Amino acid sequence: MTDMRRTLLWVVFIMSLALLWDGWNKHNGHPTMFGMPIADATAPASAAASGAAGAASVAAAGGVPSVAGVPATAATAAAAAASAPSEQITVQTDVMKLTLDTLGATVTHLELTGYPDSVDPTHPVVLFDQSASRTYLAQTGFFNAAGGAPLPRHLSPFTVVPGERTLKDGASELNVRFESPEIGGAKLVKTYSFKRGDYTIRVKHELTNVSAEPITPKIYLQLLRDGRPPEGQSTSYFSSTGFTYTGPAIYNDASKFKKVEPAEIDKRGANPSKAEATANDGWVAMIQHHFVSAWTLPGNTAPREFVTNKIGSDYTVAMVQPLQTLQPGATVSHQATLYAGPQDEKKLEAMEPGLELVKDYGRVTILAKPLFWLLDHLHSLLGNWGWSIIALVVLLKIAFYWLNASAYKSQAKMKAVNPRIMEMRERLKDKPQEMQQEMMRIYREEKINPLGGCLPIVVQMPFFIALYWVLLASVEMRGAPWLGWVHDLSKPDSLFGLLPLGNMPIGPLPILMTLSSILQVALGPKAPDPTQAKMMWLMPLMFSFMFFYFPSGLVLYWLTNNLLSIAQQWFINKRLGVA
Repeated sequence: MTDMRRTLLWVVFIMSLALLWDGWNKHNGHPTMFGMPIADATAPASAAASGAAGAASVAAAGGVPSVAGVPATAATAAAAAASAPSEQITVQTDVMKLTLDTLGATVTHLELTGYPDSVDPTHPVVLFDQSASRTYLAQTGFFNAAGGAPLPRHLSPFTVVPGERTLKDGASELNVRFESPEIGGAKLVKTYSFKRGDYTIRVKHELTNVSAEPITPKIYLQLLRDGRPPEGQSTSYFSSTGFTYTGPAIYNDASKFKKVEPAEIDKRGANPSKAEATANDGWVAMIQHHFVSAWTLPGNTAPREFVTNKIGSDYTVAMVQPLQTLQPGATVSHQATLYAGPQDEKKLEAMEPGLELVKDYGRVTILAKPLFWLLDHLHSLLGNWGWSIIALVVLLKIAFYWLNASAYKSQAKMKAVNPRIMEMRERLKDKPQEMQQEMMRIYREEKINPLGGCLPIVVQMPFFIALYWVLLASVEMRGAPWLGWVHDLSKPDSLFGLLPLGNMPIGPLPILMTLSSILQVALGPKAPDPTQAKMMWLMPLMFSFMFFYFPSGLVLYWLTNNLLSIAQQWFINKRLGVA
């Protein structure tokens, strides 16, 4: 029974560490235990071709009409785009710097100035981009539901109305206005509105029928992105099968939150466009680690269709919404919002129903969400995420105190009877059946449950794994300091630099974690079998290297848990008179 107890403990511990280790390798783009990272997707076509080809993503799918007049291939789309005039308009607010292209009045570049890039901290995080290395765009436009001539869309030429381009000190709002010429008997005015301290961009469309015939417009709000993850992340991130997800997502009240796997879109073959759902509410998004872009329609309860597609090597997700028939001379106004920023759970939850679900906790959401809620409340009191993690451990130890106390009492009693067990094993080493019976008799006499020490680890390991995902998924941890040398709880502790062999980050936290694990072994009962006893001492050393790569916040959690466990075990051992 003792062997079974120890085996079960180590199986649980090793499997949990192995899964976390594999996940952390995927996060950093390193080879994993279950296979090498997926090779990068083929580099996308030129930015012009990729952006232009995206117009076809609102093509027919489940009843969604084609965009009239939009070139069907990337080559012809690129040719059409190249022939149109284009001017890059730079807009600066207190939280973002972005580029708007007069070709389509489209967002082609956006930097989050308050968030340093994880690969090159001297530069800000780039969300939208249209360059040789990245295609990620926010596009809008109209098409005629009845067919006929094309309406103003994201390939149409616009002119920008002169005005302010920088949010000045003291100003709370900045507006940038674009106007299209007559296209298909209609003119479009597109106005971007920015507010101080806000990652939400209001986009107002005013479509006017300047023809002599009625038109029946539909508006599309689209996000287009190439099939590669952000720089510094593994391509295996392009999956929702257990690790942080990069790719399209949709939400509505009927079908709830849905990640549309790029692999799922790939399987559609020659006809990748698909209407995912139809509803009177909801939004579309493009998700990546810590950040998200999303089109929402606040206060709008009109029907809309959700469409995903693949154009060349780019993936798109769009909302398509029909508008009322416009009589000659009439104007229709449509308000949408584009969120482009961090996955701040509280802000996203307040913005739109379900939008906070873009924060990916993997398969442990049921535990991770309440853990983050508690951690966030602790942070509001303590003002430091590191101390909040320590406080969380203290609260969890209090919650599991009696469970742990029972286990530690069992371990203390086993340590007390260990000399008798050792003597008995030596005496009956040639009689295994009699040895087992004698061991069970001793346990019964001393009222020892040999499996009693397993329960705390089995119960608490899911919380450990859930906190791993909280620290991995929470943008709040990104760049969050604790004290002294720990400047980023989401990254490994590396005070002493990198070792030449394997670039292993070395810092005090994982070293202390290893020492605390060894001390726990010393306080526990000695394994009767000499080989097993040696393994008990070697295991903390064998697995400690994993913690050198884990986020320092997670190591801080485990170190604090170890220290409190050691204190509790020492107290119980002393009270029971166990040396």
